[in-house]
This record gives sequence, structure tokens and C-alpha cells, in this order.
Amino acid sequence: MSWYFRLLLIVLLVMFFVLQYRLWVGQGSLAEVFRLQQQIETQQLQLVQMKERNVRLRAEVESLKTGLEAVEARARSDLGMIREGETFYQVIESEPQPRSNP
Repeated sequence: MSWYFRLLLIVLLVMFFVLQYRLWVGQGSLAEVFRLQQQIETQQLQLVQMKERNVRLRAEVESLKTGLEAVEARARSDLGMIREGETFYQVIESEPQPRSNP
């Protein structure tokens, strides 16, 4: 074998290993691509959830702007408010007494 052929073989082997390193470990590697695809899927799922939440919040805001029923329901549930002439009853359930064995 001539030394040119050996030198060419060594250069090609070095290039092969450099390219393999970049494929498996370096920037833009298969592992990094897989990790980025997982992040994209997670972000897309969060985006869908946030869009659904925004739709619900927009509907609630619109309801609060236009109808008094929503404002009243919100005041009753969040603030414990009652209408004039209504009587408020609070029922406190006692804890059940343990039974004694006869």
C-alpha cells in the first residue's frame, strides 16, 4: 500500500468518526432533535389547554358584562351575599358520634 492510500484512509476514518459524533452527540444530533420534538408536543398540549381556558374566561367575562344573573351568582358564591328579604341559614353538620359496643 502506498502512503497516499494510507493517508487517505486515515483522513476518511477521521471524517467518518467526526460525522458520527455529530450525528449522535453534537449540535443537531438525533438525541437533540428527539428532545426538541418532545418539548414541542408539551408546548402544543399546554397551548390547547390555555386556549380552552381563554374561551371559558371570555364567556365568563361576556356573561358578567351583559347579564346580572352571572354577577348575582358570582356574588352569592364568592362573597356569600343574599338578596334583600331573604334569610340566610347556615347548616353546620355535626360529626357522627362513635357507637359504643353493647
